[in-house]
Amino acid sequence: MLRLWNTLSREKEPLPDRKELRLFVCGPTVNDYAHIGHARTYIFFDFLARYLRARGRDVFYLQNITNIDDKIIRRAAEEGKKAADVADFFMEAYLADMAALGIGMSADGKEKAEKIIYAPATKFIPQIAAQVERLAQKGFAYRIEGDGWYFDIAKFAGYGKLSGRTALQAEDSVSRIDESVGKRNKGDFCLWKFSKPGEPEWPAPQIGAGRPGWHIEDTAISEFYFGPQYEIHGGGVDLKFPHHEAEIAQQESASGKAPFVRIWMHTGALLVDGRKMSKSLGNFVTIRGFLEKYGANVLRWIALTHHYRSPIDYTEESAAQAAHTLDGIANFLAKLEFLAEGTRAGTPEPLKPLEEAEEKLEDDLNVPQALAGALAFASELQPALWNIPREEAAAALSQFRRFFGMFGFDFAPPPEIPENARKLAAERDEFRGNKQFDKADALRRKINGLGFDIEDTPKGPFLWPQPKNHN
Repeated sequence: MLRLWNTLSREKEPLPDRKELRLFVCGPTVNDYAHIGHARTYIFFDFLARYLRARGRDVFYLQNITNIDDKIIRRAAEEGKKAADVADFFMEAYLADMAALGIGMSADGKEKAEKIIYAPATKFIPQIAAQVERLAQKGFAYRIEGDGWYFDIAKFAGYGKLSGRTALQAEDSVSRIDESVGKRNKGDFCLWKFSKPGEPEWPAPQIGAGRPGWHIEDTAISEFYFGPQYEIHGGGVDLKFPHHEAEIAQQESASGKAPFVRIWMHTGALLVDGRKMSKSLGNFVTIRGFLEKYGANVLRWIALTHHYRSPIDYTEESAAQAAHTLDGIANFLAKLEFLAEGTRAGTPEPLKPLEEAEEKLEDDLNVPQALAGALAFASELQPALWNIPREEAAAALSQFRRFFGMFGFDFAPPPEIPENARKLAAERDEFRGNKQFDKADALRRKINGLGFDIEDTPKGPFLWPQPKNHN
């Protein structure tokens, strides 16, 4: 039985017994290109949705996009642009990055998965304003003239139950805690901001024209799609406080129902060379910059070979090692395909070692152990690989592809070998049969010069593109 670590209860818990699971994941603030830290979180939750669907659950995956925020307004002012134009540009770039990573696609990567929605905040202004109004009516929100509407954390007894931080401890946080001299408590956060001259604003007759605070958009959007309670909320560990703490306070105060979310899941931080990513440090790695050098599989491998709750220290060496490992997997799958020679696997008996590897996922999604188990099984097959019967090769190929596909890895079919390389391989095989090894070696060098390695097997010569130098 699958059990997940719940940040709220600080225990591993089974999933709710519900056919459709509702999953909300905090999306980015689109004031810049998305970086590989974002990718770490979104790759994991993409895997979670794939895995749950593979287990027969329906998953309604919802992600907000913060497309109005102080950061966006500042960047627009610096560049002499409209805030909406800056947000639209980086939102389109973000969605393109997600598509390039295969996030939100079906298991075969050919079409968009069912029930995945990206929800920009500005499309939900009426819902956001209505939730602020409800909080004000219930006495949880107060107005500061010329500033905005704030949530009074002293009115919500459960504040701090997710992060373990009390209302007083909120004072030591400067992580997007809104500042105002009129606040009742240092940790109070803004629900609705009255716009300054020249800033974007939306009409809201009951609370006054303005724009959303950062936290309120998530609960207004999730309530619109899911109602006041749902099953899983995900995001990076840096969002646990104050963002997720604020979400709980808002929604449970507005609805009077608890828990707002049944299971809270948080991914660990991603560092670069041991330090937090920063443009000033020169270690800021965008997703698109990474993909220019490595493929999407490499970033997915780095993300998933660390347990989702553990931190990752990204280095160029780790990327090169991941690429090398993935080259080996692709080579192994190509050999199975070569051995199968188009044979269909039918409905073969499950391979027990792969079943055992997959069982590792039951314990809080231990993907690193599951992948390690599959690699160990592949290594066991290697010494006698060329002696595997055709049907068994086809069955193994089918099951390995299903296994890796469940994690979102896209291993393309073996590349078409050009006619000239195949012809040289056939001639070389003939020379070897006649024990003309000098001539055979000369043809091997020619084949290598065309960019292919050649391996002699009982089934004939196997050609494979030489691995790229990832260093």
